[in-house]
Amino acid sequence: MKTTIIKIGNSRGVRIPKPLLEESELDNNVVITAKRGEIRITAAKKPKIISETTLLSEEALAKDWLRPEEDKAWAHLQ
Repeated sequence: MKTTIIKIGNSRGVRIPKPLLEESELDNNVVITAKRGEIRITAAKKPKIISETTLLSEEALAKDWLRPEEDKAWAHLQ
């Protein structure tokens, strides 16, 4: 699709048609990079959100709990 660069205040910009935005599936968070003859707009990486339930999952805790040192430390309570 051919278009022109327009003036927006003291800056310049390009209008991105709705069909292109829908096809690209970009949301509001993007990264813009430039090199000679090219400006690229890509999706920003979403930060991984680690929930508390993940941190306290049985699988995660088993790595620390299921060791011989732990058995020895808690042996006096058995």
